[in-house]
Amino acid sequence: MNNDNVQFMSNKLEPIQSKDFSNQRLDETEYEGQQFSNCNFTNSRLNGVEFIDCSFENCNFSNATFDAASLKNCMFHECKLLGVSFSAIRDFGFEIHMKQCNLSFASFDKKKVYKSTFQHCNMEGVNFTQADLSKCKLVHCNMLDALFNNTNLSGVDFRTNTNFVIHPAANNVKKAHFQSHDLYRLLTAYNILID
Repeated sequence: MNNDNVQFMSNKLEPIQSKDFSNQRLDETEYEGQQFSNCNFTNSRLNGVEFIDCSFENCNFSNATFDAASLKNCMFHECKLLGVSFSAIRDFGFEIHMKQCNLSFASFDKKKVYKSTFQHCNMEGVNFTQADLSKCKLVHCNMLDALFNNTNLSGVDFRTNTNFVIHPAANNVKKAHFQSHDLYRLLTAYNILID
């Protein structure tokens, strides 16, 4: 390997910090093993972009579009993803890990959310309609007004999550885990009064 190749590889892995990508088009760009810190992607178009083994810390993706993009084994820590639609992201290799992120009003409509994790996230008003969450982990997430309709929740552990309301007849909840004091959240749709 010559010195030019070594220089190219080391530049590729330098962290990208405090860069403003807001309102920009980054179509068809590829990032692999890249670290992003304090970057602003608000209203940016990330259509067709490939993020592979990337990490994002304190980045803002509010209202960004990801049409036909790839998110493969990507880590998000303390990021804002308000109103982001994950539905149009490619399913092949899709895997995200989110910790302390704000996903309010994001959409996973019809998305297969395999192997993904969400820890201490605000998921208020998130749309999970027809999504498959059966292999993902949700830990200490606020799910106030999250939409579950025809959602595969089989095997999902809800015991540490709060504010969710799930209609068992409208979703697959087979072998999902709930705390006994949260069972009323499964009965809300039946208009039953519980004292």
